[in-house]
Amino acid sequence: MNKKLLALILAGVMTLGLTACGGSQEETPAENSGEESSTQESSGATYTVGICQYAPHDALDAATQGFQDALTEAFGDAVAFELQNAAGDTPTCATIANGFVSAGVDLILANATAPLQAAVAATSDIPILGTSVTEYGVALGISDFNGVVGTNVSGTSDLAPLDQQAAMVQEWFPDAKTVGLLYCSAEPNSQYQVDTVQAELEKLGYTCTQYAFSDTNDMASVTQNAADNSDVIYVPTDNTCANNAGVIDNICRPAGVPIIAGEEGICGGCGVATLSISYYDLGVTTGEMAVKILTGEADISEMPIEYAPQFTKKYNEAICADLGLTVPEGYEAVA
Repeated sequence: MNKKLLALILAGVMTLGLTACGGSQEETPAENSGEESSTQESSGATYTVGICQYAPHDALDAATQGFQDALTEAFGDAVAFELQNAAGDTPTCATIANGFVSAGVDLILANATAPLQAAVAATSDIPILGTSVTEYGVALGISDFNGVVGTNVSGTSDLAPLDQQAAMVQEWFPDAKTVGLLYCSAEPNSQYQVDTVQAELEKLGYTCTQYAFSDTNDMASVTQNAADNSDVIYVPTDNTCANNAGVIDNICRPAGVPIIAGEEGICGGCGVATLSISYYDLGVTTGEMAVKILTGEADISEMPIEYAPQFTKKYNEAICADLGLTVPEGYEAVA
């Protein structure tokens, strides 16, 4: 009996030991699961961002770079970019935007007006941020635009104070009589700018004529006509002009006709002066908006269009020297 009792006691002790060990083994996977969950949270989600840039020129290039830098700073390797350039062709913008939608990107950057319009036509679900877009109401056909699109669209504007750009004509050329406004008629925001600047120039006593070309095929002939009939030419933030500034310069500089430009890139290519923003900084601001959208911190339908906080007066040293112009105070040279 004593032997049987001892055996029973030993068996009970072994059973308790095995139960205790089994409990420890069940807790270990739970602890490991918590560690894995913590690692996943620290690594964060991954994002794919489609970028459609209208054309390859300095201003748009800078905006794209600023946008990418802001997102990379926030997400590191967790963000991937699908960058495509439409090379100044509007139908290509539609092809690119539709490709982004088919690929299911998390957000689209539309760099310039034509990509914005193409992206809006392609999707009402994927968040779309515009940049280098002058006036969203004009670009999207919204009357009485109040600064918030209210859909899956927001972004940043490159609109400079147009009245101050008009005043630059008077500051540089007070004795001029005629001003030609040169732009591409296919870009609605260019039309908006030249209409606004013309009204301001006429208040200052200038006689203004608009010179619109449809594309690069008639650009040279229209530019020559403007140079032949203008004391000064104004060129807005027009992508076709920016992408072909050399053509404009080759006509206007030999003719001795100076150009006041809407942005720094055009000024560097064919202008004498500009009141311009930093397109790189504009891209950074757009990227910061994208971070808030992707992380769920902000609802794009409630995000107002953001504008550049400051503008800089700049001049083209080489062209000013060739035309024998004296630079007013307060200007810095285009890099």
